[in-house]
Amino acid sequence: MNTFGKLFTLTTFGESHGAAVGGVVDGMPAGIPVDTAFIQHELDRRRPGQSRITTDRREADRVELLSGVFEGKSTGAPIGFLVRNTNQHSKDYDDIRNLFRPSHADYTYYSKYGIRDHRGGGRASARITLSRVVAGALAKLVLRQLDISITAYTSQVGDIQLDRDCRRYDLSRIESNPVRCPDPGKAKEMEALIAQVKQEGDTIGGVVTCVVKGCPAGLGEPESGKLHALLGAAMLSINAAKGFEYGEGFAGAAWRGSQQNDIFLPAKEKPQTSNLKPQTSNLKLQTNHSGGIQGGISNGEDIYFRVAFKPVATLLMAQQTVDKAGHPVTMNVRGRHDPCVLPRAVPVVEAMAAMTILDALLISRTNRL
Repeated sequence: MNTFGKLFTLTTFGESHGAAVGGVVDGMPAGIPVDTAFIQHELDRRRPGQSRITTDRREADRVELLSGVFEGKSTGAPIGFLVRNTNQHSKDYDDIRNLFRPSHADYTYYSKYGIRDHRGGGRASARITLSRVVAGALAKLVLRQLDISITAYTSQVGDIQLDRDCRRYDLSRIESNPVRCPDPGKAKEMEALIAQVKQEGDTIGGVVTCVVKGCPAGLGEPESGKLHALLGAAMLSINAAKGFEYGEGFAGAAWRGSQQNDIFLPAKEKPQTSNLKPQTSNLKLQTNHSGGIQGGISNGEDIYFRVAFKPVATLLMAQQTVDKAGHPVTMNVRGRHDPCVLPRAVPVVEAMAAMTILDALLISRTNRL
């Protein structure tokens, strides 16, 4: 399937070295001001060639909205969009036409379809995530009306990592450095490490942390459709994502229940309500070890989670592999590739979180009068 979501949906199309990459968003609420400059800004955060620690591919990534917007507002009709590819170097991939690159989707795609686009990974390329960023930007424009914000940042590169408590950092500083890390000192260390790895022709992985603020209680379903499961599925659908945890996650497995439980307290302010953003509780929590989700349903506290990304599979060094006939081959890859996906993955994580939360909000409206 190439469609994400139930009520707010995104269907994507395109390949890395095809004419364009794009998508169709359906379920966008009508009457939402569509800020095209904001959408382009989100794309610019993801685009290649941003700094010395990203791929050297140069793409303007200019989005074209084709439908569903009239006089600056969403009409409720499907929003079609595309971003044209303008800087492909397809010949860089001629030597691997018949080879299976280690840890890529080459073999699995060929096994499934019997054919594959070898140019830049084709449909399996991380370039396809730009469609998610456009749709995520549209979702953010809706969430903005409801005072729901979504912020992701690089919290680990290799063995350089931040404290797990996101409250310790000023998240407004994320865009102040090319790594998108809120700790300036750690950001410099991460940048230096990525630059070193790039010079060596190698790659490195890390972790992106994401925080959702202003999310109301009541989103998610009690069995199939738990909110953390929806977020996990969304995050693990991103290229190179290998792990997901929310709240205290795996670290909390070593705790006792007396340490883990979040104690209820009466709220000081009366909760606000709206048709799209229901709020049914006048409680708050003393702690938030649950990460804003209990029983698969949001509890009104900040939702926070982490996504682990593996090192990029394309190495600019010799590797052993096999061809389609199973013969051993020494492979030397050319092309322009990221030594670390983390800086450009940050806006993709935010986009997937925005679409997931908006979809859950729209579903929640159907569950009550």
